[in-house]
Amino acid sequence: MAVTSGTAGVRRPRPTLEEVAAYAQVSRATVSRVINGSPRVSPEARAAVERAVERLGYVANSAARSLVTQRTDSIALVVSEPDVRVFAEPFFGGIVRGASQELTAAGKQLVLIMAQSEGDRDRVERYVGGGHADAVLLLSLHGADPLPAAFARAGIPTVIGGRPLSGAELPYVDVDNRGGARDAVSYLLEQGRTQVATIAGPQDHCAGVDRLSGYRDALGPRRYRRSLIAYGTYGQQSGEQAMADLLERGPRLDAVFAASDLMAVGALRALRKAGRRVPDDVALVGFDDLDLATMTEPALTTVRQPTVEMGRQMASLVLALAERPHAPRARGLILPTELVTRQSA
Repeated sequence: MAVTSGTAGVRRPRPTLEEVAAYAQVSRATVSRVINGSPRVSPEARAAVERAVERLGYVANSAARSLVTQRTDSIALVVSEPDVRVFAEPFFGGIVRGASQELTAAGKQLVLIMAQSEGDRDRVERYVGGGHADAVLLLSLHGADPLPAAFARAGIPTVIGGRPLSGAELPYVDVDNRGGARDAVSYLLEQGRTQVATIAGPQDHCAGVDRLSGYRDALGPRRYRRSLIAYGTYGQQSGEQAMADLLERGPRLDAVFAASDLMAVGALRALRKAGRRVPDDVALVGFDDLDLATMTEPALTTVRQPTVEMGRQMASLVLALAERPHAPRARGLILPTELVTRQSA
């Protein structure tokens, strides 16, 4: 067997802070200040350290630095939904993309955590309370979720995605769910539709509550009928079942507002099975403006919500909270929606 000599495959030791200081001809403390972003360094010393870091290939030891700064540079995004829904529905992807873009630009790491059960929530509370994240983004809360109050008591900077229905008085970012739903139903009424039904979302969730309120706002007490309301879970199958129920209860309905695009797609399937033409017999409007909305036949009229921007704003707000936790700021930020008209209405 041949034996060769050389340095191939031999791992070089990582350069130390002292080696960077020696190369830059400055003190170790100066190198530390530059690496940690301190302004108390002269431009000449900063330039010398940066050259040394690049030349030696120095990488800061984040674990050691976190012991000094008491920061992990990680922000936890906690989603109170099962992973099947989180990875299947584009709404969550938009939030993650927007939040990740904002945090990456700030040099922070996004940590995604699903918390559906009571055991999951206990685990998340221990994880964040144990110092593994500097701040928290909470998304898709249902009912009286205990996590907002737990993080508020612990003094952990927290921002909620969606108007909280109950719990701690924490800052939040949401879209104008009520106004968007009101615009959608008002549009259907303007088109001459007289029997407008809705497939509402879950009523333990802020978007489900607000979109149903917008539906009621547009109809007013004279046209509002409880028999024209069915409920789904935002998914396609639940929309199909809810539409079938509505047709049985209100065979003369001529328009439907679905509180999500996926439920609208399910409703479209149920209407076809029942021999009802869209939009000739029944006009249909969704909510979200997913890419899927342009692929249905007919293309779906829907309410566009800015999910990526919502994620960005959540991340921007939580970063500001982490830097200045006691600075005064508005509790809620509401982003506008937009009605996008296509062939289904």
